[in-house]
Amino acid sequence: MSRRAYDVAVRTEASLGEGPTWDAATGRLVWVDILGSRVHTYAPGDGRRTVITTGQHVGAAKPRAGGGLVVNLRDGIGLYGPGGAPFTWLVRDPVPGRRGNDAAVAPDGALWAGTMRYDEAPGGGSLTRVAPDGTVRDLLAPVTVSNGTGWSPDGRLVYYVDSPTRRIDVLDYDAQQALNRRPFVRVEDGAGFPDGLTVDAEGCVWVALWDGAAVRRYTPDGRLDRTVELPVRRPTACAFGGPGLRDLYITTARTGLDRPHPLSGSVLVVPDAGRGLPGVAFAG
Repeated sequence: MSRRAYDVAVRTEASLGEGPTWDAATGRLVWVDILGSRVHTYAPGDGRRTVITTGQHVGAAKPRAGGGLVVNLRDGIGLYGPGGAPFTWLVRDPVPGRRGNDAAVAPDGALWAGTMRYDEAPGGGSLTRVAPDGTVRDLLAPVTVSNGTGWSPDGRLVYYVDSPTRRIDVLDYDAQQALNRRPFVRVEDGAGFPDGLTVDAEGCVWVALWDGAAVRRYTPDGRLDRTVELPVRRPTACAFGGPGLRDLYITTARTGLDRPHPLSGSVLVVPDAGRGLPGVAFAG
């Protein structure tokens, strides 16, 4: 019998685990449980875990350059300072029925923050650029479920997912606007919906397939060259971390499932899956 491709990094029952991000400064994986309103960290070296309760749904948490975290919350963008410094709002813009979803830090240190409506109404979401000083610029609107975002190794391209389209799109990267959006790949019917993604050092795009029980790797020319099958129906996102950025961490969800797999909601890891790109911390 062949060895399974994945191991269990964090065994837990997150309702909607999302957004794994490697924090190189601390040697920790940062991830969120959106509906549990919690930011989690996990240190593979010693297994230590921490939890921050945010008080409202949190779509993403990313490291800040000076320490602490920037978080994409229901009502806007917030900041946690280093060493337990008090929470502050950077941008507070509550919209009834809407929440923050996935987010990513661009090469220039700005946050690209996505939103969606709770009812997933078409066109109810957006993708905005949040500068370190809190200035907000619309990038893409309308979108429906703003999800995975990642940059090519040379920083010239950005990959983006609006999940109901079943596509990963690619755009020419510009710090102030989204340019020349076009399809990169389309996930076929019955294979799930593209969710969170990451780009590796070879320029390949790894994407988690919600309701597809798998993570796929696409080459820069859009060719599918690897599928990691998983026991859980709803993987949500993936990111490289650990020594040399060689291990692929995968968050998962159990929300909406009548009979979730025992590992649904856990963080899985594919050891030595490839080599990731160093992350960029939010400059604010």
